[in-house]
Amino acid sequence: MGIELHRKVSKLQGLSAVRAQYQPRVPPALKCGSVKVSVGDASATAELSDRLAVSEAYPHTYGLPLVQLMSSGGPNATTAKHLPLRIGVAFCGRQSPGGHNVITGLFDALKSQNANSILIGFIGGTEGIFSQRTVELTNDMLKDFRNQGGYDLLGRTKDQIKSYQQIKDAKAACEALKLDVLVLIGGCGTNSDAAQLAEFFLESGCTTKVVGIPVTIDGDLKNQFVETNVGFDTTCKVYSQLISNICTDALSAEKYYYFIRLMGRQASHVSLECTLQSQSNMVLLGEEVANSKMTLFDVTMQICDAIQARGEQGKNYGVVLLPEGLIERIPEFRALLQEINTLRKQDEDIGVDNISSRLTLWAAALYDFLPIFIKKQLLLDRESDGSVQLSQIETEKLLAQLVDTEMIRRTKTGLYEGKKFNAICHFFGYQARGSLPSNFDCNYAYTLGQTAYYVAQAGLTGYMATVANLKQDVSEWRCGGAPLTAMMSVKRWLRGPGVSQTGKPAVHTTEVDLKGKPYGLLTQHASSWLMDDLYRNPGPIQYAGPGADLTTITLSIEDNDYIGEIQEFYAYLDKVKEIVKPGCAGEVLKAALSSMASVTDILTAMSAPSYRSLTPF
Repeated sequence: MGIELHRKVSKLQGLSAVRAQYQPRVPPALKCGSVKVSVGDASATAELSDRLAVSEAYPHTYGLPLVQLMSSGGPNATTAKHLPLRIGVAFCGRQSPGGHNVITGLFDALKSQNANSILIGFIGGTEGIFSQRTVELTNDMLKDFRNQGGYDLLGRTKDQIKSYQQIKDAKAACEALKLDVLVLIGGCGTNSDAAQLAEFFLESGCTTKVVGIPVTIDGDLKNQFVETNVGFDTTCKVYSQLISNICTDALSAEKYYYFIRLMGRQASHVSLECTLQSQSNMVLLGEEVANSKMTLFDVTMQICDAIQARGEQGKNYGVVLLPEGLIERIPEFRALLQEINTLRKQDEDIGVDNISSRLTLWAAALYDFLPIFIKKQLLLDRESDGSVQLSQIETEKLLAQLVDTEMIRRTKTGLYEGKKFNAICHFFGYQARGSLPSNFDCNYAYTLGQTAYYVAQAGLTGYMATVANLKQDVSEWRCGGAPLTAMMSVKRWLRGPGVSQTGKPAVHTTEVDLKGKPYGLLTQHASSWLMDDLYRNPGPIQYAGPGADLTTITLSIEDNDYIGEIQEFYAYLDKVKEIVKPGCAGEVLKAALSSMASVTDILTAMSAPSYRSLTPF
């Protein structure tokens, strides 16, 4: 069902109108329009123990090679234009700044290679795919969405593909619309869906190719091929400015503690980056809490101890950050939520007044302890995947209330002699999703859109468009594609001595690495930021001038040029082959054999399942 979307007269005003004129920068490989796809070696999952499960679940798309885009000539090179393509595209995740530029990049590459090619947008994400609600996208239609925030061009859905019928509906839509390619824009769930569709299409004889794009504000779709996600840069910059303004306000009034909850359900990347940018007094990362198995009492005491230490210096104010997913990482809360989810599946009408008696003893004790507003929020309608709506659970207010109770107790017992604790709570969740994207996100998203076209035009399916070396200038970025199956893993949960449960292969979220450089930078400065009020204000997003092209601190200090390192490794192998040839000295050959044997032993040990810890339950 085709739908007409017309915006004949531009409605853009102010900075939005100015930003619509911005021309995103692209890497050299994409500049001349003469692009070749270089095919590399076959890929594999990062974990040796996952390879069998993934290869069995995805026999048609596992082990595909990495590809790299390269310029096939100079600026004046001429090549035959591509055959016309029909490409469908859908927003399948939550709004993320820069998402529109994925579509404009895809559109521009498509039309530059053949004006007869057609880009079809699905209205309303995956639901639009199933119901075949579409619109043919044109340049006039896209002109007011270039470099703009939100997903209002097409709308979106956060629903994943859950049933075999939905997979068949997606196939039917692609066949009915005669699509050569389907591009899905979103996070981990979306790209897991893309992999599933690519596999099913090949298995069932559908010729439509499927390509995924890494777009999510949470920044948790990170792996050896994906350094960051479209939207993360903008989101963190918007939040960091708001947080920094509040830090200044706290320092000025000297009487409030601000508890600020940020986006980040399963990973705390946003909270970590915003702390590094604003240098707020304290942050509670979900990964830290889970790793240390901190209880709700432990978390409360940690905050209270910090408040008391600051109070002894006459500082009765401060700023505390936490991710929305923190509550799920507290062990007793996690157990409670699992019990509630089970009961809700059995009885959707279960309420605040009758649930406690149906919980286990320990879960009931925690539930009865909670304030009424949290009890109600725990019972709200679930997400499409059946999980609790963490964005609706006011963890910051719960912690503020518990801290207030403890500080009153300490005051009465003479342990605390500072001023009365006063808290102000905020949730920064939706303020950044529709923001005008930063230069970085504009460039990155546009480049990914163009990359997706060339990957698809080469006839590849089950791939994610990728851009590497992002911490460097755009002129040094490297474009390519990586098989979605190479990014997959299998979740394993310990449930007793030697007992584990294996999940379905998927592209899973990546948590904050507690051994990584960004977290190391946080721990290095945590004590001074807690006590010394070294607040940093990055200001609003800059679109011109010295700060316009700054990336996130996380990206700037991480060593994540995986593709570059692979290429460096192959260069070393080539050097070894060049040196160790028939006729080389015997000592050279023996040294090479000894070194290779040692390297092989080390790599074999590191690749063994026992080398890496299982995911704790």
